[in-house]
Amino acid sequence: MTYKQIIALDAMGGDFGPSVIIPAAAAALARSDKTKFLIFGDEKMVSPILDQYEDLKQHAELRHTDKAISSKEKPSAALRNSKGSSMRMAIEAVKDGEAHGVVSAGNTGALMVMAKLILKCLPGIARPAIASVFPAEKGKTVMLDLGANLTCNAEVLTQFAVLGAVYARVVQGIPSPKVGLLNVGTEEMKGHDEVREAAEILSQVEFPGSYYGFIEGNDITKGTVDVVVTDGFTGNVALKTAEGVGKLSKMYLTDAFKSSPLAMLGYMLSKKAIDAMKEKVDPRKYNGGMFLGLNGVCVKSHGGSDDVATESAILIAIDLVKNGFNDRVSAEIEDLMEQETFISVVGV
Repeated sequence: MTYKQIIALDAMGGDFGPSVIIPAAAAALARSDKTKFLIFGDEKMVSPILDQYEDLKQHAELRHTDKAISSKEKPSAALRNSKGSSMRMAIEAVKDGEAHGVVSAGNTGALMVMAKLILKCLPGIARPAIASVFPAEKGKTVMLDLGANLTCNAEVLTQFAVLGAVYARVVQGIPSPKVGLLNVGTEEMKGHDEVREAAEILSQVEFPGSYYGFIEGNDITKGTVDVVVTDGFTGNVALKTAEGVGKLSKMYLTDAFKSSPLAMLGYMLSKKAIDAMKEKVDPRKYNGGMFLGLNGVCVKSHGGSDDVATESAILIAIDLVKNGFNDRVSAEIEDLMEQETFISVVGV
């Protein structure tokens, strides 16, 4: 059989390892045929689970290793001890051309360091970025960077705008995505120098989207723009704040419905509407941090993900491969760097 996409899976990564990875792969396969999986992990742990999914077994290849990267290891230590680990072998499969993309729920820092070292960045990309999709009032918003680069200069932020815009165009199907720079205000004089410089570049160059301007934190969930661009420090704080607000809201809502018999009756009467809301904002459906800008597709699943969330991460990797994301990025970056306005503003 000819496979359109081959995805390498780090079966030993995350809190639950193959007990989650294998069912998630089986579910993803059911939604995306012509996909093959290279599964890297301990045969004694993986095989009994894989045997339960006959269809997946027909479209998967298990490669044994009993070595895994601990979630507690520092990236530098993990890198030194990574040879023969399930994470590294999965990444190397992409580098060697055996797979088109890799998915891991393992140590985020180790995955980023290893992926950047082994896969390297696409030509013209200075640094990869972690991107993810947020639910919004109007559709979905892709945001980057979420923690890979704590500080970024104007040129890097401009490249992030291209990465995000290409994703919104080729994967989400938005013809001309609106791109905004996250700032402390919408006025032109506000923000760090690098943010204002990036705004100057984006307002002058042609790229696969339209530059909206500065946006603020509340615009992320409003859906004011399709792509939110920021540095990794700010993006990670925004991400963790959103996760915290979601958990707090859920706790308050649960406590309110348990507060009295009448409140519980109200819950029963509104259960259908509440379930619909939960379905729409279910964080498991937005799981999957994309390492954009690497010379190969790499997706990070949350360490505590269940099979539903892990399936979402795997489907993201499949979509990036299926839509030729990296080829589109390479073409757009090359076009950007050849523009006289970009050269004159950046000074390259």
